[in-house]
Amino acid sequence: MNNFARFENQKAIITGASSGIGLAIARRLRAEGATVAVFDFDPKAFAALGAEFGAGHRFLQVDVTDEAQVNAAVAELAGQWGGVDVLVNSAGITGVSAHKTHEITFEDFQRVVRVNLFGSFLTSRAVLPGMVDRRYGRILHLASIAGKDGNAGMVSYSSSKAAVIGMTKSQGKEYAESGVTINALAPAVIQTPLVAAMPAEQVKANTDKIPMKRCGTLDEIAAMACFIVSPETSFTTGFTFDLSGGRAVY
Repeated sequence: MNNFARFENQKAIITGASSGIGLAIARRLRAEGATVAVFDFDPKAFAALGAEFGAGHRFLQVDVTDEAQVNAAVAELAGQWGGVDVLVNSAGITGVSAHKTHEITFEDFQRVVRVNLFGSFLTSRAVLPGMVDRRYGRILHLASIAGKDGNAGMVSYSSSKAAVIGMTKSQGKEYAESGVTINALAPAVIQTPLVAAMPAEQVKANTDKIPMKRCGTLDEIAAMACFIVSPETSFTTGFTFDLSGGRAVY
């Protein structure tokens, strides 16, 4: 198989893809032949992305925590495309950081869980019936090393990502005989514009936990994500892949 055309004639939805990790994955999928649809709450980048990606690709303002919006957007695309082959759930927020549990409001905790967990649940639930009917599909949930190890001062984020990992395990087993694989990816800190703007000492505190002593790159996470959702990865489901520079080895 030509790796640079792994997704020829495939249709992919990527959430939270107007910037950062989601955008890097969307670009890689497009480069390998996929037609992509970007779901994002903030449409400011859509005009520029439309010019970059060209005709045929879609950019939809969707709040992934809104059941009606998610269902309507997926139904629209499935109707136009004849089905959805790939879903990558990259939409996520960190919430309040550097605070202990008793300093976190319930509202902040709920907000993070709604985006990170409920959003992944709603989008995957919306695409699954069509994937099962067609006997093919790939779903990838972006988890985090925080969901495996727990990050002090990030109880909302760590809890939500641990829940994403648990959901992935259940979903993978539920659909294991359907031709649909459902996996997660748990990165450590990735070098994004957001990280580049962080204080150097904060970045160092994060990278000191990583045996490779560096951040991951957008190219590295896009490459891993595209491998996971490719037709080649057909005998792995319910699994959480590591992308942590050796921080997690389980």
